[in-house]
Amino acid sequence: SEAKPPKEESPKGISPVKAKKTPSPADAERRKLRPGSGGEKPPEEPPFTYQLKAVPLKFVKEMKDIVLKEAESVGSSAIFEVLISPSTAITSWMKDGSNIRESPKHKFIADGKDRKLHIIDVQLSDAGEYTCVLKLGNKEKTSTAKLIVEGIY
Repeated sequence: SEAKPPKEESPKGISPVKAKKTPSPADAERRKLRPGSGGEKPPEEPPFTYQLKAVPLKFVKEMKDIVLKEAESVGSSAIFEVLISPSTAITSWMKDGSNIRESPKHKFIADGKDRKLHIIDVQLSDAGEYTCVLKLGNKEKTSTAKLIVEGIY
């Protein structure tokens, strides 16, 4: 009868071994991942980094300040213009740090590398700092200029 408990224990002893086996598929997966991610990335990376080097994200022409005298300018329009590279980059526009939506007031013109912000019917309230944000992948560049509306006193 004394021989029985050890016998009972040995099946119990087996189940922890089975439990211990569960990390090994994970290990195998981890092992699979390592060569996988290691193997997948290098072929992908050089062309990608090369591509970025070949086409640096930049403003070929930065924005310039626009100065308008209120008497002449009210009702006229102001156009901020940038020249960007590459033409695949995405531009968005901001005024005083908040995004501008395209509207009857603000028109966005994108023509290849030429990007313009057209402010229609300029009022005193349109004066401020305008920023063009250039995005390509995880890179970002900004160009900022002011719209100055001089009041006539």
